[in-house]
Amino acid sequence: MHLEAMLEKVEKPSRYIGGEMNTYMKPIVPSLVRYCFAFPDVYEVGMSHLGMQILYRLLNEIETVFCERAFAPWTDMEALMRENRMPLFTLETKTPLSEMDIIGFTLQYELSYSNILNMLELSGIPLFSKDRSHLDPLIIAGGPCAYNPEPIADFIDAFFIGEAEELLPEFMIVFNEYKAGKIDKEAMLKAASQIEGIYVPKFYTPKYKEDGTLSSFEATDGAPAKIKKRIIRDFDQGFQLESMIVPFADIVHDRAMVEIFRGCTRGCRFCQAGMLYRPIREKKPETIVSNAEKILDSTGFEEVSLASLSTMDYSAIGPVITSLIDRLESRNIGVSLPSLRLDSFSVDVLEEIQKIKKTGLTFAPEAGTQRLRDVINKGVSEENIRSTFESIFSLGWNRVKLYFMLGLPTETFEDLDGINEIGNLGTYLFKQNKPDYMKKNVQVTISTSCFVPKPFTPFQWIGQDSIPVFKEKIAYLRNKITNKKVTYNYHDPETSALEGVFARGDRRLSAVIYEAFKLGCRFDGWQEYFDYDKWQEAFRKTGVDPDFYNTRTRSTDELLPWDFIDAGVNKAYLEREFNRAIKGEVTEDCRLGCTGCGVNVNILDGVC
Repeated sequence: MHLEAMLEKVEKPSRYIGGEMNTYMKPIVPSLVRYCFAFPDVYEVGMSHLGMQILYRLLNEIETVFCERAFAPWTDMEALMRENRMPLFTLETKTPLSEMDIIGFTLQYELSYSNILNMLELSGIPLFSKDRSHLDPLIIAGGPCAYNPEPIADFIDAFFIGEAEELLPEFMIVFNEYKAGKIDKEAMLKAASQIEGIYVPKFYTPKYKEDGTLSSFEATDGAPAKIKKRIIRDFDQGFQLESMIVPFADIVHDRAMVEIFRGCTRGCRFCQAGMLYRPIREKKPETIVSNAEKILDSTGFEEVSLASLSTMDYSAIGPVITSLIDRLESRNIGVSLPSLRLDSFSVDVLEEIQKIKKTGLTFAPEAGTQRLRDVINKGVSEENIRSTFESIFSLGWNRVKLYFMLGLPTETFEDLDGINEIGNLGTYLFKQNKPDYMKKNVQVTISTSCFVPKPFTPFQWIGQDSIPVFKEKIAYLRNKITNKKVTYNYHDPETSALEGVFARGDRRLSAVIYEAFKLGCRFDGWQEYFDYDKWQEAFRKTGVDPDFYNTRTRSTDELLPWDFIDAGVNKAYLEREFNRAIKGEVTEDCRLGCTGCGVNVNILDGVC
């Protein structure tokens, strides 16, 4: 069956056709490096990923490289591909992935690992790196999950630790030597391992104690003992995204996106991104406005989102918003901000935004009481919450979403009561502050996720709550939240438990992932396809205890599977923050004074 005939039988054919506005086509010549950016989830998720848009344009601006895209086919398309023995292909040229030179997977979420194996198998590419030859594509990976690469180390040839805009062009120089036949694959991998920020698993050997913990992690073949993350030091002078691919179909975030800064100075102790992406680096206001206008002019999007970890912390957020509104209001193009901090909230900014379009607002208090917010160093007070509610409701907003986490260290049921009380406070303050013209009622949505301790955070040693404990807390909140104007949504504890296993796992988990894939696991981040029983069977078959990785509390002197990576933030700082958390002590924003995390010494050579 031809592709055209197959597309008539699937739910969303636009996922597979390619040819969207602002995509690239290049003449295929022997010297061209064929690179496939592979996103291990469906098209509408992958196309919403800003990193994909950045790297797609960055690589295609290199004359000797042609970057194409591939996404995980949905189950209906996969069935047809298998039935018709059609290999997974790129969107741009419909070339089988097996004919690519490099396949680069982005690792955004641990529960996408089974999709990586499925995409490789659909491409006819051996799953394990040891089984691949020079005739197969090089399989590389990067992204936040690459900071603990060990659970999938058996499948990946090289991991890129840090910001790929800095790493990929340098790596391409080495790969071009290999592509031209001047060096063999082994020599290419050895040369790659000498590039700061590249981890080649085959040159490292983990050894374990009788209790299952790591005893050593040894580098061989001249590979460095530590892998140091790479960053763009001058974010304003780095690669600028000035155009985006315009999808044919609705995607998760169907809008223009402009990254305004990287990093975060807040020091939330649960937040991996806040630790990994240090130090903070801002773009100039004029650069941001220019990026936005160029993207909008080349795409036709009707909304632009200002992206960062904490957008309201941008030092010139007010002037940037005002400038954008002045330029975009006549074109009826809205400006949106991602999840907002309750303490850095600006009424003036909201008043500007609502001139064009008023949408729901999202805030993340994370915890229900001041005590627990101090434990996680959230920096949000009761007064912040109250004043924010009063401000937004007086401006005419009636919909607000509030995000919390269950299972935070030292959490009690009194902290859960606090979540309900914040929801009730929102409905009460709406009555007190809504404008006279407001006829709609208030809608407060409380969403809880299950806390997953992550590497390179002060909570990397803590044990995760068990599934029964999470379910007990969810049931408690469901019974507690009785206000009809408050909706309660919650995350599945089973998926969070598995995420916890792979977040802090070691290389022995590669066998588990392979076994689960053979049992049919894929799209584990999608509730309709996640099968916890199959994963439990995979753990049983491989003799691996998942509790060893997620619910076990580690000692601070244990050798961790990711300790060979230098993410900038040193282990002594994380331990100090962990101890302060247990005492409920707050650490100030490092914009107010250096807190000694180590980034300025380890990454910036003494300049922060």
